Amino acid sequence: MDHLAAMTEPQSDEAQLVQNAAAKTIALEAQALDYLSQNLPPDLEPAIHHILNIKGRVIVSGIGKSGHIGRKIAATLASTGTPAFFVHCAEASHGDLGMVTNDDICLLISNSGETTELRDMLFHVKRFSIPMIGISSKPDSTVMRAANYRLTLPALPEACPIGMAPTTSTTLTLALGDALAVALMELRGFMPEDFRLYHPGGKLGEQLKTVTDFMHGGDSLPLLDHQADIQTALLTMTSKGFGVAILMDGPKLAGVMTDGDLRRNMDKLLQVRPIEIANHSPVTVHPDMLAAEALALMNARKISVLVAVASDGTPVGIVHIHDFLRAGVM
Repeated sequence: MDHLAAMTEPQSDEAQLVQNAAAKTIALEAQALDYLSQNLPPDLEPAIHHILNIKGRVIVSGIGKSGHIGRKIAATLASTGTPAFFVHCAEASHGDLGMVTNDDICLLISNSGETTELRDMLFHVKRFSIPMIGISSKPDSTVMRAANYRLTLPALPEACPIGMAPTTSTTLTLALGDALAVALMELRGFMPEDFRLYHPGGKLGEQLKTVTDFMHGGDSLPLLDHQADIQTALLTMTSKGFGVAILMDGPKLAGVMTDGDLRRNMDKLLQVRPIEIANHSPVTVHPDMLAAEALALMNARKISVLVAVASDGTPVGIVHIHDFLRAGVM
């Protein structure tokens, strides 16, 4: 037992050490982010407006940890409506400088501002008068002196215990990149439907699809004249397979009869017409409604089928809850 206790105690000490180190790191970086939010670089706004008005793209470059952050910034910009891509500064020196044009703006990231590998990119930018944004914690560095827009990071200590590993500085750079992207989104009026264009794949893509992407239309619609008899309605409901009949008065929706309506009126079924037992004010959706919103509506109203109705009141589609669930819409 003493041996087991001796083994357990160091583990407890190690667990506490981990907890303390993790909490301290996050606290330091959170404080740094708070400081940055209250002390944004003066050049941030003009840099954003310049990006908004360029004909080309945002070319992001850096190396090491700055390169990793740069890739993420470029990806975030590109996916939110600002054309951007990452150019590795070492590859730039071996031909990739040809990707950078006068219509572009360069975003160069270097915490020290003296990164040797950025030299050729800097020369190219200055030679062809390509606008440049610099991100660095050293305002008097080579990169920042060459930049048209200087996004200076606050000189705050790194969160690592020896004060050398890029931690706080990379977090601040990443946050600054997100700030650029979000401000540009707002200025462009970037909407969920725009976001969906750049995210068609995976579960996120499914969440951003609309009812139109899932609904059945044309001959699949179980349409009936509102004067139809119950036998015709039963045949239509069975053949179309949705468990509902959409009753029409000319081009307009007159009501929806479900298999639940049939069960509730079983005792008088042969003596009534579908329009008499149908819901004359059914729950409908517009085809442009997000699929996730439509599914939430189904769950809230405890229904399994929705009729999609155009702005003029004409039914254009029908969607079953299983269509959403099979696609992973949540």
